[in-house]
Amino acid sequence: MESQPPGFQPRTFSVKLWPPSASTRQMLLERMAKNLSTESIFSRKYGLLSKEEAFENAQHIEETCFVIANDHFEKEPDGDGSSAVQLYAKETSKLILEVLKRGPRQKEDEEVTANNAEALVPHKTVFDISGGRRDFLEVDEAHELLSPLTEDGNAYTKICFSNRSFGVDAARVAEPILKSLSKQLLEVDLSDFIAGRSEEDALEVMRIFSSALENCGLKYLNLSNNAMGEKGVRAFEALFKSQSHLEELYLMNDGISEEAAKALCELIPSTEKLRILHFHNNMTGDEGGVAISEVLKRSPHIEDFRCSSTRVGSEGGIALAEALGTCTHLKKLDLRDNIFGVEAGIALSATIEKHGGLTELYLSYLNLEDEGAISIFDALRKSDSCLEILEIAGNDITAKAAPHLTAYLAAKPTLKKLSLSENELKDEGAVLIGTFLKDSNPQLKELDFSTNAVKRVGARCLAQAVVTNKPDFVLLNIDGNAISEEGIDEVKEILKSGKKSANVLGPLDENDPEGGEDDENEEDEKDDGDEENEEDDVGSKLQNLSFQ
Repeated sequence: MESQPPGFQPRTFSVKLWPPSASTRQMLLERMAKNLSTESIFSRKYGLLSKEEAFENAQHIEETCFVIANDHFEKEPDGDGSSAVQLYAKETSKLILEVLKRGPRQKEDEEVTANNAEALVPHKTVFDISGGRRDFLEVDEAHELLSPLTEDGNAYTKICFSNRSFGVDAARVAEPILKSLSKQLLEVDLSDFIAGRSEEDALEVMRIFSSALENCGLKYLNLSNNAMGEKGVRAFEALFKSQSHLEELYLMNDGISEEAAKALCELIPSTEKLRILHFHNNMTGDEGGVAISEVLKRSPHIEDFRCSSTRVGSEGGIALAEALGTCTHLKKLDLRDNIFGVEAGIALSATIEKHGGLTELYLSYLNLEDEGAISIFDALRKSDSCLEILEIAGNDITAKAAPHLTAYLAAKPTLKKLSLSENELKDEGAVLIGTFLKDSNPQLKELDFSTNAVKRVGARCLAQAVVTNKPDFVLLNIDGNAISEEGIDEVKEILKSGKKSANVLGPLDENDPEGGEDDENEEDEKDDGDEENEEDDVGSKLQNLSFQ
């Protein structure tokens, strides 16, 4: 943009794996069609498809799998798209196999198809231009690209204009088209659609789209990656004020400052049906956190709330925690990378205790320290929730909090993923937690204990914890610690003896094998009886701990 006032940030271009380009999708379609019409063991058993039928099936498979993968990508748009690519490939392979086993259509099927072609052809409901070139959209190309939306009888209910930069002229091409679809559009993705434009042009484009969409009854709206700031939020005033049926709203990486958050609170009048609300990587701050908390108070059906990397401190954290207490349907909560501190952590624990439906909780990098973490662990133990994912990395947690964590795990053995990385648990915390996990929490699949100043003793206990009674375990991360080479060898041997694949142990590129040599020389002088006494001491700490 030509001018860059506070709250309005230019969006730079970047490389991502998803979505694939139109040429890539066409190449994959042709390859699928060729595979479906080439003789194989399946064709010898089930019959060989004609080239026409193979292409028809390939086209249906590609479009179906693209929609599935793209929906997956939009749920985690801050990723590089690798998981969407994997899902796309997996679903494609599955559907190709189904077509091969079904074989070619029989003659009577072909007659039905010929006589009822129009009835049998599924109407496309998703219009997506994000897979093309990531550049400015000119007027002539806009007319051509958006022409399918002007066809009579089209059934599009979702549009995705992400990844193309609209100028004012291209936006005016889109305006009447979108107005003509106002009765049928339910989902709109305008993420990253003004990249590189001047502030004046970007704001005008936003106003044009806002006016064009204001009469739609949207359920899904994604305005992420647009560096909106307060001016951008107010440019969408007509659209925000007109929506009363929104179920999903995404405003990530939008430069949502304190003033912009206040504007959102003012302009979004109805959020009673909202289920998903995502603010990630914004400049919200404490006052902005307070404003967002007011939106939460009007959103009793929120199931998935994300307010990560938003610079919210203690005051805003307490306001958010209290507001979340009204969201009784909450299932997923992500508050990572803020500056809550202990006081906000304690306030959050009081809220967490009320939420029996929570399944995923992300509380990393919140400055919780032991006091805040202990209050969280105790709240989880007392609540009715059955978490599957708990991430609480980077909070300066020491071994003092470990017994409270194990007490929670004993009461609720449902975790599949536990991340404790970048804390100060050291060997004492690793031994306490590892010894407890050895015979409990059978559903655990991932344990992240990286960067915790763990040495040989702790690493050995963690390895022993995951080799027994955990049939689906896939990843132990102990990188970034101070485990000697002998200790690493012992860990690998323990995993091998427990019949776990070598792939279970994560990378060790950041481990410092010389960091704990002095302590491990002392450890080597211990006899087996000393190690048994150590485990007895751990057991007594767990057993004698009293929780109110």
